[in-house]
Amino acid sequence: MGNLVSEVNSLADGWGKKWPAPAKLNLMLRIIGRRPDGYHLLQTVFQMLELCDWLSFYPVEDEGVSLKNPIPGVPEQDDLTVRAAKLLKKHTGCHQGVCIEIEKILPMGGGLGGGSSDAATTLVVLNHLWELGLSVDELMLLGLELGADVPVFVFGYSAWGEGVGERLTAISLPEQWVVIVKPECHVNTKEIFCAEGLTRDSKPIKIADFIAGDDRNDCAQVVSKIYQPVEDALKALSFYAEARLTGTGACVFAQFGSKEAAEVAFNALSLDWQVFLTKGLNRSPLYRMLE
Repeated sequence: MGNLVSEVNSLADGWGKKWPAPAKLNLMLRIIGRRPDGYHLLQTVFQMLELCDWLSFYPVEDEGVSLKNPIPGVPEQDDLTVRAAKLLKKHTGCHQGVCIEIEKILPMGGGLGGGSSDAATTLVVLNHLWELGLSVDELMLLGLELGADVPVFVFGYSAWGEGVGERLTAISLPEQWVVIVKPECHVNTKEIFCAEGLTRDSKPIKIADFIAGDDRNDCAQVVSKIYQPVEDALKALSFYAEARLTGTGACVFAQFGSKEAAEVAFNALSLDWQVFLTKGLNRSPLYRMLE
């Protein structure tokens, strides 16, 4: 880790502050085809959440990119925040360095987009702190090099997604209270997309169809069949509201019309499960902070 630069004026500029990297839900997921390279063509709906990881950035005296506290089991060079910072430097020719600190709140392997969101916050915040002047569209293209979910976090709005999830249209959704249950398993996304019973030819729908209630997740049946803890979590949560899978999971969620109703489910399920109580957002808290 490079020597940290004095932070006398850092906080005023945004260095050393805690920046949010929000979770997301996939409120719908349809697989409508497959590209020649094997990637699946999707239709999905992303909604941002108040639930966040928190990232802090510290200037260093050299050009290096490092983590203050590497995540156990993840080599530093493979961490998406490190890769994002290095990609941004390479793309712009920036010679500044950074040390990144991550306060990890979002569960890994849960389908809430934690790693992708961390990468997006790194791109957006370092673009601001290093005064690089890249547009949101340029940052989204960089983000796509890191993963299919990174662009939506750079985009910063709840969105209708197509392609591999990178073609985005902002939509306004009810900002409901949400209870999320994380089963004790990690779903292997590649395994699900290769599963024999997966539907890959769903009929495309329009945004209006989703708004009218067509919120099917084509992966839900396959995931539940392969991963019993996910099936168990769906059953437990469905006692309180309609329980659904986000993306390929492993997390399952339910939306509630009031905080009080959500708290009843949260308090009961917390006895046996890892549970999160949060709220849907149409605008990323990252951009609220930047503005």
